[in-house]
Amino acid sequence: MNHHGRTTWLFALALGLACAQPAAAYPAEDRPTDGPVPMPTLGGKQFWADVLFFHQWRIQRNVLTGHHRLLDGRNLRYRSGTYESCREQLDRIRREEHLPPMRGTMVLVLHGLFRSHSSMDPLCDYLGKQGGYTVCNVEYPSTRADVAEHARTLASIVEHLDGIEEIHFVGHSLGNIVVRHYLATAAGEGPRLPDPRIRRFVMLAPPNHGSEIAAALADNELFAAVAGKPGRQLGAEWPWLEMKLAAPPCQFAIIAGGLGNETGFNPRLVGDDDGTITVAGTRLDGARDFLLVPVLHSVIMFDRRVQEQTLQFLRNGRFSTDGQ
Repeated sequence: MNHHGRTTWLFALALGLACAQPAAAYPAEDRPTDGPVPMPTLGGKQFWADVLFFHQWRIQRNVLTGHHRLLDGRNLRYRSGTYESCREQLDRIRREEHLPPMRGTMVLVLHGLFRSHSSMDPLCDYLGKQGGYTVCNVEYPSTRADVAEHARTLASIVEHLDGIEEIHFVGHSLGNIVVRHYLATAAGEGPRLPDPRIRRFVMLAPPNHGSEIAAALADNELFAAVAGKPGRQLGAEWPWLEMKLAAPPCQFAIIAGGLGNETGFNPRLVGDDDGTITVAGTRLDGARDFLLVPVLHSVIMFDRRVQEQTLQFLRNGRFSTDGQ
């Protein structure tokens, strides 16, 4: 590999390191307690997975310790311990604050590898304010568990969406693979929906055929340590993971990043690309619509055109004519 090639790979690895958010798995404030006084958390986002969502409240599970915590919309912790104790506290809050059941349409948004749900905040705000949707910005420890485990926690969230009438998904990068795995395993045999409320799915920069960069870095110990099991699954283990994924049995569309030429952003990748995933690698048979935007992989969800077209598809099942 020449100097330019080495620089490209090192840049990709550095980007992953920059996006990773290491923190203590068990901050002092998150040790199991029974006190009702809300307390701030100390982060550790790469160790927590949402398992239940109700309005702005969420119950999360620590991927390392297995204990749970109840957070409000400001990320203040109201309970930490068993799932049952967190659920009891949430039920008590629902009664005391007279919180109504959830209604209408829910959009479940999943971030990508190395990232946290904060990376999807602007998109979620747009969908909530402009679309009027209830939006669940799903937190999951992308590098700390495999895709199957992430899909199981997504199934838990969907299962507990009592009162919600319709469900949409929006994923970025790895988040799309988590949704596809959920759609395959939760549905069982045959191309059917695991939940009849599921309607539409927008994929942002999805690695629908794995990741060439992850495959090339398969023997790199630093990449393996940072990217964890999902990094291997998107690379060297992709053939095994792909067999467990579904072509979504709901309406879905793809938004890919690229320059519309033969080289894209990254000359080390073959064909047009967003710097991380090739345009060809995002495509999937059965998509109702496809949109190419000149935006890098890591920031595609911040692009206003992407946000607008995501909303258009969730509303109408097609991107708008002027967005194609």
